[in-house]
Amino acid sequence: MKIVITGAGQVGGTLAEHLAGEANDISVIDTNDHRLRELQDRLDIRTVYGMASHPDVLIRAGIEDADMLVAVTSSDEINMASCQVAYSLFRTPTKIARIRDRSYTDDKVRERLFNDANCPVDFLITPEQVVTDYIFRLIEQPGSLQVIDFAEGLIQLVAVRAFKGGPLVGKELRLLRKHMPKVDARVAAIFRRDRPIFPQGDTVIEEGDEVFFIAAKKDIRKVMGELRRLENSYQRIVIAGGGNIGYRLAKALEKQYNIKIIEFSEERCQYISERLDKTIVLNGSATDQDLLLEENIERSDVFLALTNDDEVNIMASLLAKRLGARKVMTLINNPVYADLVQGGEIDIAISPQQATTSILLSHVRRGDTVKAHSLRRGAAEAMEIVVHGDSKTSKVVSRTIEEIKSPPGVTLAALVRDGEVIIAHHDTVVKNNDHAIVFVVDKRRTREVEKLFAVGFTFF
Repeated sequence: MKIVITGAGQVGGTLAEHLAGEANDISVIDTNDHRLRELQDRLDIRTVYGMASHPDVLIRAGIEDADMLVAVTSSDEINMASCQVAYSLFRTPTKIARIRDRSYTDDKVRERLFNDANCPVDFLITPEQVVTDYIFRLIEQPGSLQVIDFAEGLIQLVAVRAFKGGPLVGKELRLLRKHMPKVDARVAAIFRRDRPIFPQGDTVIEEGDEVFFIAAKKDIRKVMGELRRLENSYQRIVIAGGGNIGYRLAKALEKQYNIKIIEFSEERCQYISERLDKTIVLNGSATDQDLLLEENIERSDVFLALTNDDEVNIMASLLAKRLGARKVMTLINNPVYADLVQGGEIDIAISPQQATTSILLSHVRRGDTVKAHSLRRGAAEAMEIVVHGDSKTSKVVSRTIEEIKSPPGVTLAALVRDGEVIIAHHDTVVKNNDHAIVFVVDKRRTREVEKLFAVGFTFF
């Protein structure tokens, strides 16, 4: 595909990095010359210096025959203007814009504003909402490292760390079905000391393994209990930072959990306290030890550091953990920091650009791809693909999982058919209109996966 990305920041840069290695023609526009040079030194892409909404700049980036414009600058207005210019002058087929301000994303405004007659944006991405949903799922499944919904929440892909004492730890995977005869699940991948292991029946799960498994949402907790001691549901949650993400998360959680927000700005405290019903809003610094002790941090189930400053988030998280917080989750923009701190005193490092990139990927993937999620900092990918065709026009329809010639390191883990979850086994037959959940250990194989599910005239 030929894709023009406006904005070379964390989201634009991460997306360019994901797509550049997949034989896409990528152009990135920005007014930060240093950032553009940095990207071009690392990636095989075209970079263009200039204002992203200017027609001449877009032409230099190749918009005239581009398949897609992804507008992810830090300005909502420039993103909207870029989409307008791309539509009005060049009829660009797909236009995606990052829109952050709530005045634009309000449901009533959104419906009336974003259409071809007014502001021609095909897909809106609100990073704060994406990250909020991501954290919400982690809270919903205590003990998970990552939780991804497929088929509108019917089925989930969950990553957990295998702990000593788990019933399956030290045993072969084939025993999973014997342990849980009434629950169907599939281990899609195992990462051991950061290296992928393609799971077979005789694969032995070791302590410390990062295990990705897929199951119906209602069965997730039972499967987690086989790999680690089940954690009790969270009750008391402390959020550091009352910005857009902290506020949205508190709003989503406050009916089910006891929430406290620590916010440094007195003005912001006033604003969010007027709009939240049950959340306790505290004015102060999340790195203030006396404040944390006063608020009984040692009794909290989860401490979430969600300010817009990586260093503050890391320091507040380390302090909270030392003072007795049961679990610590930290928002970190810098990917180098995220890799350094996760798995130590910080339990989960949350990457906003990784979560946002996952939303973008589903629009970039060929075929009828409903969702595509980037995993493990972009090394792996999970996809939900709608299957089309018949035995003559498709390489997968009317074939058993065993008969399908999947690329190396690719697991067709589950199907969703007419609202029913079907965990894939060697004799499971794929049918037309199934939603296939595919795990790709090496994301460089995604093009081969797209070809596998493509519909041709006839396959002999």
